[in-house]
Amino acid sequence: MASHETDPSPAAPSKKKKRHSKKRKAIEVTVDASFPGAAAPVVGYFPTGYDPLAAAEPPRARLFRHEKHHNRVELVVRAPGGGPDFVGRSYAGEAAAPQLCGYALGVLDKATSTLKIVPIASNKILRLEPHFEVQQPAHSQQSAAEAGSSVADTELNRQDLTQAYGTKKDKDKDNKWKSLKEQRNDPSAYLDLDLGESKTTADATDSQASMEVRNIPPYDPAADTSEKAYLFDEIIPKNIRPHLLDIVGHFESGEFGLKGYGSFVSNRVNKLQELQGEDQERLAWILSYITHLLSLLARNSSMSKQKRKEKDQTIRGPMIPQAVHRKLLLMFTEPGSSSLSTEKHELLINYILVLTLFADDFRSEPTDICADLKMNRQMLKPYYDQLGCKSVSTGAFKPFFMTLPAPLKFPQQVTRRRRRK
Repeated sequence: MASHETDPSPAAPSKKKKRHSKKRKAIEVTVDASFPGAAAPVVGYFPTGYDPLAAAEPPRARLFRHEKHHNRVELVVRAPGGGPDFVGRSYAGEAAAPQLCGYALGVLDKATSTLKIVPIASNKILRLEPHFEVQQPAHSQQSAAEAGSSVADTELNRQDLTQAYGTKKDKDKDNKWKSLKEQRNDPSAYLDLDLGESKTTADATDSQASMEVRNIPPYDPAADTSEKAYLFDEIIPKNIRPHLLDIVGHFESGEFGLKGYGSFVSNRVNKLQELQGEDQERLAWILSYITHLLSLLARNSSMSKQKRKEKDQTIRGPMIPQAVHRKLLLMFTEPGSSSLSTEKHELLINYILVLTLFADDFRSEPTDICADLKMNRQMLKPYYDQLGCKSVSTGAFKPFFMTLPAPLKFPQQVTRRRRRK
């Protein structure tokens, strides 16, 4: 028989760990929610990377209140060491948005066990943003050179402030404009630019000089054909033409539909297959140059609308070659600026319309270019009239075509006499 031994000793009981809970000591606090007799406190915050506690000296804070509208206050905090002013306004910016809740400030005094809750000034939490202001009094006697240098210093200080305290979007925008200005101010960037030579005769030059200056592309008023009315060699200089042949490669490789060309160019790109040699290159120059001019116009329009969403600011179209971009900046932007003025904006549209006439053999149907410019025919009519164009139709209920009669005949500007009072 098999036998087995058993352990007579009972199992040792397991020890249970006791949980030690710390009892929080109750503190009796007297809450004072009465409205203080003194001025209400002001609360502000810094949305940038500036830390007022990290400075060796505490910043200086000043509060300004409007004399007539007492609910309008401004909190100005000056950084020590000649830093910028951080300004928070209760009537502008973020504080001007509708208030959906109330704010109060609580101050706990442990010595007296008193919690004082007071409302803040104007029920606003102020956003302190960096602000740099250059004061130029009316009686200032500084010279023009000093004024120009002060403006340049102001621009540099603003860029430094943006790089130090601005958002990533503002920093990227400043870097982009800085790169464009460096290209404009670089003398070597314009060494390879050919401004073109006039092909007109001496009589035509004298007659054009005697006429009033028109905001249109270079033209010959004595030309007897539409082909010679506008000077093609000056509109598209020879030195940038090698950079305008990418459209041929895009069309032959099948990538044309992915590059974001406009309606006018897309509806005429098939002509490249029908032409050969110099005629094909000439049409490629025209279509590519129209595309780049439309891109420049679209970028200027999007930058002028600050509240446009970022997805709407993405400009479609092929990349503008650097040599072409420099030429466009030289022609259509004012010195010291990267935006288009009203005159340059009008000149840019006139360049586009003249090139569409070249592309359509001076018989152009404007529906496609209206879609690209986001303008209707009535809006484009003054531009066509300024170029000396005429509209013709082959019959009723048929589309109109824009033609260019030669010699050019421009509309006369009517000067209205002022009525005597």
